[in-house]
Amino acid sequence: MTAQQTVQQHLANLVESFSKHIPFHRTVGLHFEQVDHERCVLSFASRDELIGNYIQNILHGGVIATVLDVAGGTMAAVGLIHKHGDASEAEIRERLSKLGTIDLRIDYLRPGRGQHFRADAVLLRGGNKVAVARMELHNDSNELIAVGTGTYLVG
Repeated sequence: MTAQQTVQQHLANLVESFSKHIPFHRTVGLHFEQVDHERCVLSFASRDELIGNYIQNILHGGVIATVLDVAGGTMAAVGLIHKHGDASEAEIRERLSKLGTIDLRIDYLRPGRGQHFRADAVLLRGGNKVAVARMELHNDSNELIAVGTGTYLVG
């Protein structure tokens, strides 16, 4: 298997793990649309369980923060995989088990109105110890709902 194929397999395993084995991701209903070295795109549909203001039918701020954190954390994991792409699956799993959010800033720009939402994240810096990602959440009208910056421990 080539180095590129190994990285692709690690990314596929990451998506499977994050989408199937983290119960809270399933609770929110996250779908991993794109995960590669350029960006992470997540989507989810609004449901009653995700509403924070039932009178205006808008997303709970915690759901918004969660989705942006997952998108940023996924990009931190992608950066880690690309740095250690030739490592074994067990080594990658061990490294990913230590990944965690150090700091998360969310700017809520508009109420979370909509039926479907998309979070995009890009990696700003993928260091040996710390990664930084920038995230955005859009609704189905492509309105920018929130932006975030996340700092993640990766080493």
